[in-house]
Amino acid sequence: MRQLETLPTKRTTANYTLLIVEDDPQLGASLQSYLARRYRRVHWLTDALHVVAQFPTLRPDLVLLDIFLGQYNGLDVLEQLRSEGFTVPVIVITAFSDIKMAVRAMKLGAEDFIVKPIDIEQLDIAIERALRNHDLRRHVQLLEEQLRLEHPHDIIAVSESLRSVLALAQTLAAVDTTVLITGETGTGKELLARYIHRHSARASAPFVVINCGAIPRELAESELFGYERGAFTGALEKVHPGKFELADRGTIFLDEISELPLELQVKLLRVLQERSFYRLGGREEIQVDVRVIAATNRDLEQMVQEGKFREDLYYRLNVAVIHVPPLRERPEDILPLATAFVNEFNKRFNKRITGFSPEAVSLLLSYPWRGNVRELRNAIERAVLLEQSEVITRETLSFLRTRPWVEASTAEVFDMLKRFELPPGKHFLAVSPHGVSYDEIIKDLLQQALRITRGNVSKAARFLQITRDKLEYRLQVYNIDPKQFQ
Repeated sequence: MRQLETLPTKRTTANYTLLIVEDDPQLGASLQSYLARRYRRVHWLTDALHVVAQFPTLRPDLVLLDIFLGQYNGLDVLEQLRSEGFTVPVIVITAFSDIKMAVRAMKLGAEDFIVKPIDIEQLDIAIERALRNHDLRRHVQLLEEQLRLEHPHDIIAVSESLRSVLALAQTLAAVDTTVLITGETGTGKELLARYIHRHSARASAPFVVINCGAIPRELAESELFGYERGAFTGALEKVHPGKFELADRGTIFLDEISELPLELQVKLLRVLQERSFYRLGGREEIQVDVRVIAATNRDLEQMVQEGKFREDLYYRLNVAVIHVPPLRERPEDILPLATAFVNEFNKRFNKRITGFSPEAVSLLLSYPWRGNVRELRNAIERAVLLEQSEVITRETLSFLRTRPWVEASTAEVFDMLKRFELPPGKHFLAVSPHGVSYDEIIKDLLQQALRITRGNVSKAARFLQITRDKLEYRLQVYNIDPKQFQ
């Protein structure tokens, strides 16, 4: 076995920073000299007291830590590093007689240990394995962060309607039953399904998503139930598990369930009833413990009447139904959502946008959002990317103006504005970018006051902080009858 001093020279290949904590001058110098040939930065400390203090400056990717450092114990250093929140891998160096102490170090969070006299091959393997594992952990953290940004756990619910949806979802999460989520495209049905899964007893098990409308018809059965070798041309794997097997003990989310072919609806019904199925080309019955959450943006009852969806499957799915209202019916959620998306894309694009101009707010609140939350998120992503200042302006959102607008009646606008809890003395005014009549604005203001006071002219006058005579004159000018609001 090759020892440290017999190692041949190697070129620098890895962009890592290593820290050696060793009080033996000969061993420390030898380790630094050798590792510096393989890694870009190698630091060596002999004093255990300096390790934690210099750690933020050195920022090592890995630590080689001797257990005995003169009068100090390397385990104390390791424990202090972990208590300070440093998670980098630590490889402990120990004498053969100190194996029990090395095991204790592993329990404290050490990645591995090397026994003196140090064997080069063992050292190389231990360092490379520790760095690889650390990189994998960081990669997983980045993927989890990306997933959190794309599918945030927290559902923003300011409106009463969405708060009611979340309350129902939490109730159903505790009951292990099939759930059907309905709502327009982009309302967040998958996010709600994840919410149910996360609050259920299956939270630690897999959450598997399959979009029934995105898989080719001829591959749908194999995607759902898997296949065995020879089931079809190209089926070379002995066993290929389907989504239901992958979701065992967890939750499977069948998005756009209305797009599932009729012949597969029969097999899905059997899975829901029997919790079993056969792989494509297989003879053995597979048992699974899976909770099914389905979602659709279509009227399944209407599809049943048209013969496009099986009636028995519809009634099996229609046990517990949650309807997610479109964004236009819950305008209170628009600004909180938009703000959350700004924060998300600030991080992604390294921006420092703090909010929206009043004109931009008016545009966001009056826009119809036919694509719902998904369209809003895409619009904010584009705005954050394009905006050069710290505030998103109406001009930056000008691409929204080219879309068709939904004309709203005065009553509809009033119903929307009632959802905003404006403080005393504050008002909200939104006008079309194409212009609006001054008289129509005044008329609408008077009608809103009468609606709030239920047609009481005196109260409406006090509400608008004008005299009764002046209000009555205005009502005559605009031909408004207070009785129609009583």
